[in-house]
Amino acid sequence: MVRIRVLVVDDHRIFAESLAAALAAEPDVDVSAAGSGPAALRCLERAVTEGRRFDVLLVDADLGSTASALQGARPAVSVQDGNADGLVDGISLVAGVRSGQPAVRTVVLAEKDDPRRAALALQAGASGWVAKDCSLSRLLTVIRGVLRDETHLPPALLTGVLRELTAARKHRTESERLVESLTPREREVLRCMVAGLGRKAVAERLFLSPHTVRTHMQNVLGKLGVHSTLAAVALARRAGVGPADLAGDVVERGGQLA
Repeated sequence: MVRIRVLVVDDHRIFAESLAAALAAEPDVDVSAAGSGPAALRCLERAVTEGRRFDVLLVDADLGSTASALQGARPAVSVQDGNADGLVDGISLVAGVRSGQPAVRTVVLAEKDDPRRAALALQAGASGWVAKDCSLSRLLTVIRGVLRDETHLPPALLTGVLRELTAARKHRTESERLVESLTPREREVLRCMVAGLGRKAVAERLFLSPHTVRTHMQNVLGKLGVHSTLAAVALARRAGVGPADLAGDVVERGGQLA
């Protein structure tokens, strides 16, 4: 019998343990649980080391919200910044897993239907969006379906999600046109900005003077029609511009589905 290895990621302990127990009763399912994004990443890494990769991740859409409330509404952090004490929101975790272990399928478990967040989850690499109160048989159908490369959404969400994805595509098309107006050097500078480098760090990386980098950054903002580095980075992300590869050459990576 081919067994399906499932990791439940939810910071609501009772829910996570209950769901894990229900899934474990299935003869072809092996299940583990993690109470945070960083814990999930550690589980994934350990499984790879042991040669027992997970097949499916069930990720809480509101991952990190409980811890945020307990810690004074501390915001969730990106997967790259997560650690044992950090927070990782559900969609960031989906994106990180998609990038690091693309063979793992992710399904988002949500308290309520939300077309915008469901679209973001799909863009991040999720294969499904399922209500937390769905039946066990429905959840098992989704788990087995995503392993066949199916995408699962509640019927009531389809129209809203398609509308969100269409709008995202329009925004991306415009963003791509603006990025294409940049010179090759300006695109290099933009990738460095996406990587979070400041003016001095960009200057050192590209062997330019800080004054020249400042001029390039001003030109980038002007051509993109934005007034801040954060806005430029957001537009670059929509256009599929990835960060500079800080370990090697400056590279441009393809974006996610939009």
